[in-house]
Amino acid sequence: MKSRYAQKDLTAAGTATKSIHCGITPDPVTGSILTPIYQTATYAQEQVGVDKGHTYSRASNPTVSVLEKKLAGIEGVEYALCFATGMAATTTLLLSILRAGEHIVCSDVVYGGTVRLIEQVLDRFDITASYVDASNPENISQAIKDNTRLIFIETPANPTLKLNDIKKIAAIAHKHKLPLAVDNTFLSPILQKPFDLGADIVIYSTTKYIDGHNATVGGALLTKNQDYHASFDFNRKTLGSIQSPFDAWLIIQGLKTLDLRIKKHSENALIIAKFLEEHHKVAKVIYPGLKSFPQYKLAQRQHLGSCHGGIIAFEVVGGYKKAIKVMNSVLLSTLAESLGAVESLITHPASMTHGPIPKKQRNKIGITDGLIRLSVGLENPEDIIADLNAALN
Repeated sequence: MKSRYAQKDLTAAGTATKSIHCGITPDPVTGSILTPIYQTATYAQEQVGVDKGHTYSRASNPTVSVLEKKLAGIEGVEYALCFATGMAATTTLLLSILRAGEHIVCSDVVYGGTVRLIEQVLDRFDITASYVDASNPENISQAIKDNTRLIFIETPANPTLKLNDIKKIAAIAHKHKLPLAVDNTFLSPILQKPFDLGADIVIYSTTKYIDGHNATVGGALLTKNQDYHASFDFNRKTLGSIQSPFDAWLIIQGLKTLDLRIKKHSENALIIAKFLEEHHKVAKVIYPGLKSFPQYKLAQRQHLGSCHGGIIAFEVVGGYKKAIKVMNSVLLSTLAESLGAVESLITHPASMTHGPIPKKQRNKIGITDGLIRLSVGLENPEDIIADLNAALN
């Protein structure tokens, strides 16, 4: 008899409800409310060609499949695939869409690992990229060539938080019959819905807000398009880059509080951004929730619930040397790469996350040697402020 719990229709449910319930049914053997960790390499088959949905864990795994159903349910699309890392997801995306000699239009401010993949790995297949200021959608139009096969944007961008108008860029992409891929890692599906704005593919580093606890590394690709999904699935199986079952299980638990966490991250970040903006030793603060943010109106229109995520970028008076001193002096904010966790993390993009990008290119897109990226955690904001104030002074 079919379990009554399998009959839940969550189509009209809110994101908090979906984050908890999508993809989840009690274990049919024991009734366990938590998804089991299917830590297995292979699966017994009843007969040749007759299996129970899984044959080998390089291709699929029941725990990973639950995570995929959950992500797809939250996003409101048909297909999701999970990967061992965010870069594994990005690599699969590009290898699935692009062929030798083809071209990608990419927003100029993206994760440094993405640039390294394109410029130092895919270049051997004569795959090229144009990095454009996508905050002006017309730049996207002008960069499209006869051999362009993909438009890839990141919004908010890492680490400068520059925004791209997804709806306008999607219209340009579709006019040229090109897919639009959006890296939505900084906001998650709680605060930004790229598919509702016209995106064809959404990519996540699940390491960040989706996990939220610095416990795993992972990535995900989501789409409404069956052909894209089939290509991603084939290449993931071929490359062997599927998410591990234990990491998938941990991410499933983290997802249950995503709605609460990302909104609290946003609340804390706005408080701290306002503090930094008033501090006499801070030269510049970048945060989409501040009225001083150049694209404040777009942020209000594109981000959901007047929330703008937990990432702040700022520069201190005194430039590089002072920035390094501040980052070496904070005690509560941990000096580390990554972001989006319950703990506050502070990063020097020019030497850490975006080190692979040449300095001339970094400076052009606003990643100066004095820029600090702060991933605001879930600590009491007054404690983070006290820590920052002591370091600044």
